[in-house]
Amino acid sequence: MRTGVIYPQIELGGDVGAVKAFAQAAEDLGYDHIVIYDHVIGADHANREPKLTGPYTDKNPFHEPLVTYAYLAGVTKTIELATGVIILPQRQTALFAKQAADVDLFSDGRLRLGVGVGWNWVEYDALEMPNHFRRRGKRQELQIELLRKLWTQPLVDHTDADHRIDRAAILPRPKRSIPIWFGGFSDAAYERAAKIGDGFMFAGRTQTEAVRIKAKITARLHELGRDAGAFGFEAIQQYNRGDNQWPGDIAGWKEAGGSHISVVTMNANLTTVDAHIDAIRRWRDVYKTVG
Repeated sequence: MRTGVIYPQIELGGDVGAVKAFAQAAEDLGYDHIVIYDHVIGADHANREPKLTGPYTDKNPFHEPLVTYAYLAGVTKTIELATGVIILPQRQTALFAKQAADVDLFSDGRLRLGVGVGWNWVEYDALEMPNHFRRRGKRQELQIELLRKLWTQPLVDHTDADHRIDRAAILPRPKRSIPIWFGGFSDAAYERAAKIGDGFMFAGRTQTEAVRIKAKITARLHELGRDAGAFGFEAIQQYNRGDNQWPGDIAGWKEAGGSHISVVTMNANLTTVDAHIDAIRRWRDVYKTVG
């Protein structure tokens, strides 16, 4: 399995020095990838209709993933840069294609895009995409088709319900079609992943749930005639479960056929970047004895 770390940005107060220190430490410790969560706008949840159901508010700091990864591309050498997950439907597709292409080029092909549809309708409104929130799943499908064209074709002529590109292109293009993984909690997200994704990230799921859903997606891949062996599955492991639980968590995901595993050190009463780095060092040591 490939191992990764989640950048604990909501606990590090927007400290830009911590971004570099944590990413470089993870790379030095032998981690294969780093994952950054995404929110452009945080919102006060009080007195909203419909209610906001997600875990983050206006008090939680987030660095923009592609901007952060453009920076990390220059201060790291080997670690893969994964978004987990970026809220794709609230972004302009052609602009996102251009930004992702440049990050992949500057990092020498180290970008992996985890994408999702999000839950924060206030964020969609703030980004001037209010009409896309209710149909964000369908928009995401259309976006992914267009992204792959923009990354691989010298001239794109494309029309769908959301886009019109009349014989135009981005340049420079990445040297490959950037891998796109999915995240989410719905049957629709699992179906989209099986149909058009390169992998799935199980944030916010217990391992039992992740194993069950992995089997469901794998079965669907077989039904669709896709190569299940080429499809990735990433589990997000909770550091705060304690070192007595980590070996079983790691071994269980490996036994289930997981390709990637990442540790999140948030919610473990760690208040400094050094404490988070010590935590990923401890988890990595346990992984090396098990994985």
